[in-house]
Amino acid sequence: MAEQVLTEVSAVVAPEREADLLVAYREVAAGPFPDGLIRTELLSGGGGRWRIQTLWRDQAALEAMRAGPEPPTAPRLFREVGADPELVILDVRVRGTAQPD
Repeated sequence: MAEQVLTEVSAVVAPEREADLLVAYREVAAGPFPDGLIRTELLSGGGGRWRIQTLWRDQAALEAMRAGPEPPTAPRLFREVGADPELVILDVRVRGTAQPD
């Protein structure tokens, strides 16, 4: 079975543009999603650092999205708020899931 892939796009966003990022991401999170996208999350940290992590079914799904006519969403959202995005692609090797009580 092909391994899942996690992309993380991060950038430092100016405080006055954070609300714009939240609005834009909420629109994206409402869908629709590209084929093979399992989940996506917008995360904030200290110093204005924001991250969009997206879990893909496999490398082929990620490549298909990147080859499409539209630019990848996460970097585009950061650029729209004046931030310089950085991309990391990680292979998911082991997963753990908590069991409900």
